[in-house]
Amino acid sequence: MPDEKELEKTEVVGFVGVGLDHEDGHQRLTRTQHFFLIGGSTETHERMQDTAIRFNEALDDQGKRLSDASHQEIIDLLREAMES
Repeated sequence: MPDEKELEKTEVVGFVGVGLDHEDGHQRLTRTQHFFLIGGSTETHERMQDTAIRFNEALDDQGKRLSDASHQEIIDLLREAMES
């Protein structure tokens, strides 16, 4: 686990979401400003899309770019978006 100083040196540039529960052979792919979503059943992929939308909206509401947000803010926003 990186310490606090090491985290300060890192930059979050985006997220990759991978759904592994598809059985219909359909290839699902969504790319947004901060997310690259691959695979999943229709339901799983839609849930990942909803999370990406909520995250992006919350970041916009704060008037920040991803590069402006702290690691803790990013984690909190992502967690909130996933729980909504």
